[in-house]
Amino acid sequence: MATTLITAPKKVVRAWTMYDWANSVYNLVVTSTIFPAYYESLTGDGNPSTADPIQFLGYTFNNTSLYNYALSFGFAIVAILSPLLSSISDYRGSKKGFLRFFMTMGSIGCSLLFFYGKDNLELGLACTVIACIGYWSSIVFYNSYLPEIAAPEDRDRISARGFSMGYIGSVLLQLVSLVLIMKGDLFGIDAGQGSRISFLLVGIWWLGFGTWAVGKLPKPAHAGTVPKGNIMLNGYRELGKVWNELKHLKVLKAFLGAYFFYNMGVQTVMLAAPLYASNELAVPQSNLIISILILQLIAIVGAIAISKLSALIGNVKALIICVVFWIYLCYFGYNLPANNVNMFYLLAVQVGFVMGGIQALSRSTYSKLMPATKDTASFFSFFDVAEKVGIVIGLFLFGYLTDLTKSQRFSVLSCMSFFVIGMVFLLVTLKRMRNEAARY
Repeated sequence: MATTLITAPKKVVRAWTMYDWANSVYNLVVTSTIFPAYYESLTGDGNPSTADPIQFLGYTFNNTSLYNYALSFGFAIVAILSPLLSSISDYRGSKKGFLRFFMTMGSIGCSLLFFYGKDNLELGLACTVIACIGYWSSIVFYNSYLPEIAAPEDRDRISARGFSMGYIGSVLLQLVSLVLIMKGDLFGIDAGQGSRISFLLVGIWWLGFGTWAVGKLPKPAHAGTVPKGNIMLNGYRELGKVWNELKHLKVLKAFLGAYFFYNMGVQTVMLAAPLYASNELAVPQSNLIISILILQLIAIVGAIAISKLSALIGNVKALIICVVFWIYLCYFGYNLPANNVNMFYLLAVQVGFVMGGIQALSRSTYSKLMPATKDTASFFSFFDVAEKVGIVIGLFLFGYLTDLTKSQRFSVLSCMSFFVIGMVFLLVTLKRMRNEAARY
């Protein structure tokens, strides 16, 4: 007899959302604002009209391209590891342990950026990759908790609450970092030292709050015993098993196709935008930080508003509206003139409104389209692999086009194609949902 899943107690839901509070400081401080600006200050010449070549491992790269390649490498590692780790966690009920391990790894990577200076580029890039692997590997286990702690009707709301908590927490630490960088003379430090202290604070914040949050999460149930055979291959067999199930889940398969492409666009834009702003648009670091703060605050409103919109018109229709808006934003960003801070603020407001909403809604939509199963980590591993492979392709193409054209503008414009393809798949998803509903 089938049982109806009920939402976990408030303290469990609160702990789950608090992990977003803990880890989102990495996304804001390290990938979105302070680290890209700090990296640009060490590797660039301060002139947006000229290319900034940099030597690494005997090769010459554009400095922004090298950064994108490093992130792409980190995401590739995550994509390779995710199926293996998720399979093990499902069979042994150890997703909580993996979540704690990668949280610790990521926070240490952030903390070690404190020692990154002009003469040790290798350390900076290595720590960037380590932090990237730690953050994104932990997310797959964190996301896989959602269908275990929330009933289907509550998942949109709880997913949006998690993102909102993340935005609030990250903004608080960003304000502290802003004071350290812009008012560092009050503490006897310069902007560079303020940036490095910010990286250290991110690691401490993430590990401290994350340890509390993970400790309150329930221990997941075992999905089964470890099968015979090579455990290294079993993880990828799990991925194949999910793929075989998708052949019979046409709606979920179409949605994954849509997510692969439109999220490729979202993540590529978000990861490449800080260096695009500082290098191509000549946005000063202080204005960049302020714009990201605006973006984060607007994102809280956007995540809640889009969650409510999905309740009125359905998840897929709400996602289609978001993707259409992202297509417009790519064109807007491509045409944005340099040295125009007010227009950049306007772009940040618009991006913020759809950024959180599309991520929260994608996560909850996938969890609702999944079949009833104990193998939640394996299914979310597949979701995670689709995301990470898309990011690897997106970042690599962004860096390659930048090297090819000596400008990031065409790279931004190329992201429009990802959203267009994603929208087509969403329309297919919507059609298949209607066809299935008509059968019953």
